[in-house]
Amino acid sequence: MYEKYYGFTEKPFSLTPDPKFLYKSQSHAGAFELLQYAIRRREGFVVITGDIGTGKTTLCRAVLEQIDRNTFTALVLNPFLSEEDLLKRILLDFGVVSREEVKSGRLTHVTKQELIDVLQDFLLGLIPLKAGAVLIIDEAQNLPHAVLEQIRILSNLETDKEKLLQIILVGQLNLQTLLESPDLRQLDQRVSIRYELKPLDAEGVAAYVGHRLSIAGGSGVTFTAKALSKVLPLIGGIARLINLLCVRALVAGYSAETDRITHQMITKAA
Repeated sequence: MYEKYYGFTEKPFSLTPDPKFLYKSQSHAGAFELLQYAIRRREGFVVITGDIGTGKTTLCRAVLEQIDRNTFTALVLNPFLSEEDLLKRILLDFGVVSREEVKSGRLTHVTKQELIDVLQDFLLGLIPLKAGAVLIIDEAQNLPHAVLEQIRILSNLETDKEKLLQIILVGQLNLQTLLESPDLRQLDQRVSIRYELKPLDAEGVAAYVGHRLSIAGGSGVTFTAKALSKVLPLIGGIARLINLLCVRALVAGYSAETDRITHQMITKAA
């Protein structure tokens, strides 16, 4: 529809977390660089928080794309897992077990301790290869306390000199409140780096929209300066809401057969 009309090669404001669309605002660039530093330095536990729709998952995928070949990665997007299922997911992502083994149920009767032992053996095997391992858990605010305790235990996998597993918890703002609860104090004390993603400001909104239009190849449409100035006061600086708003505005522009998205279109879209 409007994609073809404006000459886009793909949807510019899709809600999927495509890392190439990551706009590095000051806050997002800071988080990106901090995560790269933490992984490179094997800082142990890192916690990244942000409001709903601020681009946390996109940030995670962008960081994973930049990780070198000597670092094994596991990305857990579903926090509603049992302790055993979490361990199986990690081993699957690291390539220690196959998808067929998991699906066929061959790991059904393997105990939690056996899974931990297999993971530890794998991590120890990375040392002579000078390789590392990173576990990123998204939507971590939904992790049950038992699973969070299991994650704390995994953080104990270490040598005398360094952590064997870098763990990054990514979640909404209440993740920090969750970690401050008395029964998770041991886990909270292990966090070496904390960072909160901030919504976009007015300048960031305009740059964000321009960035996504450029990545999608859209040279056939422009948002007027007045249109862009309306976004922040109408819906705020949350990336996901900006995407929804811009899609509606582009549909309005397509219907009006114009290459200029005006402030009236933005107001109607909001």
